Amino acid sequence: MEESKCTNSIYLMGEMLSPLKYSHTVYGEGFYNFEMGVSRLSGKMDVLPLTVSERILDFSPVYEGEVFSVTGQIRSYNKRNEDGSNRLLITVFIKEIIKEPETQQKNANEVTLEGYVCKPTTYRVTPLGREITDMLLAVNRAFNKSDYIPCIVWGRNAKFAKKFVPGNKLAVCGRLQSRDYEKALDSGDIIVRTAFEVSLNNIEQLK
Repeated sequence: MEESKCTNSIYLMGEMLSPLKYSHTVYGEGFYNFEMGVSRLSGKMDVLPLTVSERILDFSPVYEGEVFSVTGQIRSYNKRNEDGSNRLLITVFIKEIIKEPETQQKNANEVTLEGYVCKPTTYRVTPLGREITDMLLAVNRAFNKSDYIPCIVWGRNAKFAKKFVPGNKLAVCGRLQSRDYEKALDSGDIIVRTAFEVSLNNIEQLK
């Protein structure tokens, strides 16, 4: 499927929190990772992973502490753990960087996706009575590849979303957020990991 026929877009504005770190090279093109901090209206900050090509940096260099905006896509890939299991990793693949004035609003975080539910949804109610539905959305992109993007739905939308089954096609909007959680290892040790998911505020089922 051609990329132009897919829907996977994200717009972020925030502060660069970490220096560039070399990631990998594909066909002679180098890619770098860094973290961006994007504030929520509540004041909490989401710390998000971004990936950028050296070719973009040649024209739009970025430095730690700067405020800027990016447009791009959410990408996913599997990382094999030492125990042989796979872990889904999420990054924002940058297509454009725009420098912003220091006075500019710093909490822009807008995601639009169109894809297919690819596993059964999980509906639950928290001890405080808040309803939540978790979904995994498969979004097609160029060269017959797909990105698998975790999504979370709250409140009345959670009830609406829990009915979806694998194969349902959806158009959704929301924001990409980070969430820390504790994971128990086989050794009994507890480690803190960070999950990334799109918190949805609008869902439309497509035919």
